[in-house]
Amino acid sequence: MQKHSEETEMIMQVPFPYECIDNIISLTTPADACRLSLVSTRFKFAAESNQVWEKFLPSPHLIHAIESQSTSSSTFVPAKSKKEFYLALCDNSVLMDNGKMSFSMDKWSGKKCYMICARELNIVWAQDKSRYWSWISLAESRFKEVASLDEVCWLEIRGKIDMSILSPWTLYKAYLVYKLTEDAYGFDVPVEVAIAERHYGFEYGPLDAALGGDENKQTVYLDPSLEIMDGARRPNERADGWLEMELGEFLCQAEEDGELEMMCAEYKNLCWKSGLIVQGIEVRPERKEYSKAKGKAGYFRAKGKKPVF
Repeated sequence: MQKHSEETEMIMQVPFPYECIDNIISLTTPADACRLSLVSTRFKFAAESNQVWEKFLPSPHLIHAIESQSTSSSTFVPAKSKKEFYLALCDNSVLMDNGKMSFSMDKWSGKKCYMICARELNIVWAQDKSRYWSWISLAESRFKEVASLDEVCWLEIRGKIDMSILSPWTLYKAYLVYKLTEDAYGFDVPVEVAIAERHYGFEYGPLDAALGGDENKQTVYLDPSLEIMDGARRPNERADGWLEMELGEFLCQAEEDGELEMMCAEYKNLCWKSGLIVQGIEVRPERKEYSKAKGKAGYFRAKGKKPVF
């Protein structure tokens, strides 16, 4: 132990050029950069530099889209340094594509996160003048409108996202982000959720076929107050006060080509339901190591399966 400590001390005394330290730290992660800033004054100076944090930012093309397409309702404020810019993207969701989706970054990994607004989802019976759904505005929503369920018996919510915009070698999870009103009813029955890889430009097909077999879909309950005995998942409460229900996992590899479909449906019990408010579907990374994600991809390829689980 003493020998190891002496060797570490000797290494720390080597006068590495600042550019060299910058390059080394930029090859790590944002979390590692923050840890390395505690090593010494020299490392702190390098770990705070624009050269390091520029490596953790999205591509210049995406940054340009963020700056040009972000809407006036976004809480994003341009920062003075690259690190402040990075943290702003982590702490604030930026509305893009005319408010159709929001973008942010995972603070610890720098991976991309997206939420698709309810208007961009395929919600059955939610046409503009539908008597089954209403479109309302909520101050606590990041989007201009949310979908409010008046009453349906057939619940079907589906969305899709271009897989090429996600971070490579990242295990992603998709979540339905919603609320239940105090007088909500009809959500004491199981709901089926699933995600599936599709080709570009696919059309939403029959729900039974889209959900796939039992190995792809999962059973969940949207009402967090239920006492569940069969092991089905319950929703979690988010820091922003909304509920979220996991729809499934997907391993985004180096070069993905296609779209990811995400589904949440209840069409078997056909009981009447009311009081569901949908903000959107969020796709964000699961905090697992790159090597674990890469290993999981290899396992699924060896089994002749797609890494969608």
